[in-house]
Amino acid sequence: MSVHETETQPPEPKSPARRVDVAQYGLALFLVVVGIYTVIDATGLQVGFADPVGPRVFPYVIGAGLVVVGVLLAVATARGSQPEPEEGEDVDLSSSADWLTVLKLVAVLLFTVATVNLLGWAISGAALFAGAAWCLGSRTLVRDVIVGLVLSVASWYAFYVGLGIPLTPGVLDGIL
Repeated sequence: MSVHETETQPPEPKSPARRVDVAQYGLALFLVVVGIYTVIDATGLQVGFADPVGPRVFPYVIGAGLVVVGVLLAVATARGSQPEPEEGEDVDLSSSADWLTVLKLVAVLLFTVATVNLLGWAISGAALFAGAAWCLGSRTLVRDVIVGLVLSVASWYAFYVGLGIPLTPGVLDGIL
């Protein structure tokens, strides 16, 4: 090999500089903080003597799971793992967010929060379901209201009868 041949060979590619993904570390820290808070807050729950499992088990499990997931995310990030961008064929990454739809959904949620005590879950929940369907593009208002009523009344009974958690009946007090 002559000196002239070594000069014409392309230089070796440099390894790309490793980029630190601060957002992933932020999410990992957030998960750990929320997990620790959940475990600490669960210690203040009052435990009855007749319940063998007690109400603290679930917050302990969820809090510990959040801490573990947060630590694993930080370790994966430190090793260079980065999320892959969306590659779905139905997603147009060049288009911006539909802020009008987001604002309509926020308005429907705020309406539900503002009226749930007065109207009750059955009516406010029906408005929530039907309003969300309308915001997301449904144009069959009558069907959406009927489905919303069925879902909200069914969920009201599921909470009240199935779980023993009374949701506010609002103006339908005595009817439900």
